[in-house]
Amino acid sequence: MQTLDNYNFAGKKAFVRVDFNVPLDENFNITDDTRMVKALPTLKKILADGGSLIIGSHLGRPKKGPEDKFSLRHIVAHLSELLGTEVKFVDECVGDKVKAAVAALKPGEVLLLENLRFHAEEEGKPRGLAEDASDEEKAAAKKAIKASQKEFTKELADLADVYVNDAFGTAHRAHASTALMAEYFSPENKMFGYLMGKEVAAVDKVMKEMVRPFTAIMGGSKVSTKIGIIENLMDKVDNLILCGGMTYTFAKAQGGKIGNSIVEDDKLDLALDIIAKAKAKGVNLVLGSDCVAADAFSNDAHTQVVPANNIPDGWEGLDAGPETQKAFAAAIEDAKTILWNGPAGVFEFDNFTAGSRAIAEAIAKATKNGAFSLIGGGDSVACINKFGMADQVSYISTGGGALLEAIEGKILPGVAAIKGE
Repeated sequence: MQTLDNYNFAGKKAFVRVDFNVPLDENFNITDDTRMVKALPTLKKILADGGSLIIGSHLGRPKKGPEDKFSLRHIVAHLSELLGTEVKFVDECVGDKVKAAVAALKPGEVLLLENLRFHAEEEGKPRGLAEDASDEEKAAAKKAIKASQKEFTKELADLADVYVNDAFGTAHRAHASTALMAEYFSPENKMFGYLMGKEVAAVDKVMKEMVRPFTAIMGGSKVSTKIGIIENLMDKVDNLILCGGMTYTFAKAQGGKIGNSIVEDDKLDLALDIIAKAKAKGVNLVLGSDCVAADAFSNDAHTQVVPANNIPDGWEGLDAGPETQKAFAAAIEDAKTILWNGPAGVFEFDNFTAGSRAIAEAIAKATKNGAFSLIGGGDSVACINKFGMADQVSYISTGGGALLEAIEGKILPGVAAIKGE
């Protein structure tokens, strides 16, 4: 498979799909440029070789076509500053205006295209259908958008000599610019950017090349949103920690009292099934034995430590208790491969961070002792950053949904398109 380091971009026009879906305030100022900064090594490598950069991205979720609040023109000045060179901008991503701008692009120059999602063809989903549209009308609209998506994809591909995908955050989408474009480039002229390559390597290291013992920590409020991941991990892990709000679904399923704690009453049988599967597969399933309960969903609530299966009426579990924290640490500290997705409590409240902090500290200790640790998912990343421990783990994924689908064992279209899978 072609790599960025082995490719000479001199005299080439490179289409780079990045994820510049950055947050903007009401005055269109960028409030967090992390995604832009992480793409810089890829962009600068191409420019340093003497290549021309054509940058494509989406911003937000426009559903009505072009809208100024979703325009990438708002990031041009900051991108120019980050790259140290003027970034040209064209207020379209296909069409004659774009072709002319690309034709005029010289080696070392940068052109940012307008938001790819201003065109329905990017996502391949019809827009503007009436709510009461018939099945026949829906089918016709779907057929039409697929046909026009092919033309849109080819027009994007025709702009460049080489295709680079550095947008792992959208790798789980089979969109025109994230997966379909790759078909128009030979294997030697399509590749991952540095960020995408690191993400793919990190996921492979955890899911395909793990060193045992392997501990996975799955947190969050609902079992239902993690069931596919839990089932896929069950065949791979030695230790599986299930924490956060889902603790109380498991406690209630086993006959416990959970007070006002969050629970999925329709998933009690599923919880029991997961417990049985773990036992059958020899997986050490670690669930909360105690919790920090509160008399209100508030940082200033009164608290008490109680068994996770005996929470008083009117109280709710908001964090893992001291004994649970010890059990988590024991399952993490001796591991050689670690995956963390989801907090152990309502970490946004400072008084309920102890469980998540215990996980982070145990991961840091294991990493220091040679383990490979992958942190992914918005809340886990927010946790590790809040605790100031981002530099004490092996890799922090920017992937979000893409990472979760990879952990679930799904093939990511954006990855498969480059690998030729």
